[in-house]
Amino acid sequence: MTAANNTTFEKLVQPHFDRLYRLAWRLTGRKTEAEDLFQELLIKAYGKLDDLVKIDELGSWLSRMMYNLFIDERRRFARRRMHTVEEGDMAGDGIAGLPGPDNPAWDHERLERVNMLDSALSKLSDEHRLIVLLHDTEGYKLTEIQELIGIPVGTVKSRLHRARGRLREILSEDGTFF
Repeated sequence: MTAANNTTFEKLVQPHFDRLYRLAWRLTGRKTEAEDLFQELLIKAYGKLDDLVKIDELGSWLSRMMYNLFIDERRRFARRRMHTVEEGDMAGDGIAGLPGPDNPAWDHERLERVNMLDSALSKLSDEHRLIVLLHDTEGYKLTEIQELIGIPVGTVKSRLHRARGRLREILSEDGTFF
């Protein structure tokens, strides 16, 4: 590929980097896996540069491509049946971007609430957790989620409603509803 292709690819895809990386993090829950998924997406997308310039909703298209890569990897992983414990596998490590104790903005109570919410999210089914995270955390529209995971908008709405209700139940049961 030429330098012109590199520049074109960068101009098309770079505006979507933050959102795509957050999606990778939300899908995988682990930093190293998110980085691998994000990198795999960029490699695959670069190979389709001629198609990228023709796509109107590139962010949605790239998100869909990432979701498909994630599902494919998940299926391969299920066949391998081996899992190693990595940094980030521990409870409470699933929500990225939290300020650390050495950050002046760090708030212990907020961190505790986020950890409780993260724990409650981990108790949801994969499909419910994904929809809540995409819609309520990442701000994806219902139609974008429909395109991303390939289910009708009505199903997205009902799953989102059920997932939020289940989250309320979990947080109420644990006495952590806030």
